[in-house]
Amino acid sequence: MDLSVQIGSLRLANPLIAASGCFGYGVEYAEIVDLSSLGGVAVKGLFLSEREGHPPPRIVETPSGMLNAIGLQGIGVHRFVAERLPELRERNAIVIVNICGTTLDEYVEVARILSEAEGVHALELNISCPNIKEGGITFGCSLPGTHAVVSAVRKVTTLPVIPKLTPNVTDVASFARAAEEAGADAISLVNTFLAMAIDVHTRRPKLTNIVGGLSGPAIRPIAVRMVYECRRAVKIPIVGMGGIATADDVLEFMIAGANAVQVGTMNFVDPFIWAKLMDGIRSYMATHSIARLQDIVGAVDTTARDKAQEVKFSS
Repeated sequence: MDLSVQIGSLRLANPLIAASGCFGYGVEYAEIVDLSSLGGVAVKGLFLSEREGHPPPRIVETPSGMLNAIGLQGIGVHRFVAERLPELRERNAIVIVNICGTTLDEYVEVARILSEAEGVHALELNISCPNIKEGGITFGCSLPGTHAVVSAVRKVTTLPVIPKLTPNVTDVASFARAAEEAGADAISLVNTFLAMAIDVHTRRPKLTNIVGGLSGPAIRPIAVRMVYECRRAVKIPIVGMGGIATADDVLEFMIAGANAVQVGTMNFVDPFIWAKLMDGIRSYMATHSIARLQDIVGAVDTTARDKAQEVKFSS
């Protein structure tokens, strides 16, 4: 069975990637997950300098999901390269670094530093975090801003560039096109949805940041729809994510148009999920006599809908 995925110059052994923000820097899970068995590890977002993030409470459980406003706490790119990257190399992980910035220059500088570091395989541009006010989301909610960040980073690296798109826009497909035109090797989507939770007894927001990002199974159908829309808009690979909990969820994203997927919130629920997902994918391939997993990408059958529309317009 061929489960491989090609993203620019990077070949993944399988489509399962640990999602940024839900898997630490990878090393935290290394004793219970064979990092080399994953398609890739998207590490926690990095700014140029260390960042404290928001004060707690900054995580709230919601029906079928989780609301977070961590605020992109992180150790900064220099400490990551010195302290975490050596162990990731040692464990033969495919490392996709999620990079952040409050300015265009910061994105470029972080990208440049990581491009010179041994063991970094791709850059995921975080232009979509909904719970910080500076940088990131400002670029991700603007078509010119998205194009500018991708284009600027593209000029300073030969690594695959994968902008992570926000769902908090009217037409996500237009942002996918802007990223492709700017030189992206792939796109990843979706990041979390801007949301809020209130304690009815105190009448106060449950998060100190007031609002945060909603993830988990609650958002999956919307994320699948957005992947489907982007697949029809661009030719570059798509990394889909949003509430994946089972092998069927992985396959649904791929049939909608994703070449690979990221699994995030479920890492907190079941850190042993990876083997279960892989077993389910292999079982599906055997049942349906599929030799190459990429053959199902974008294979959603909309003929019934198309026929219904033909009948509607002809009558």
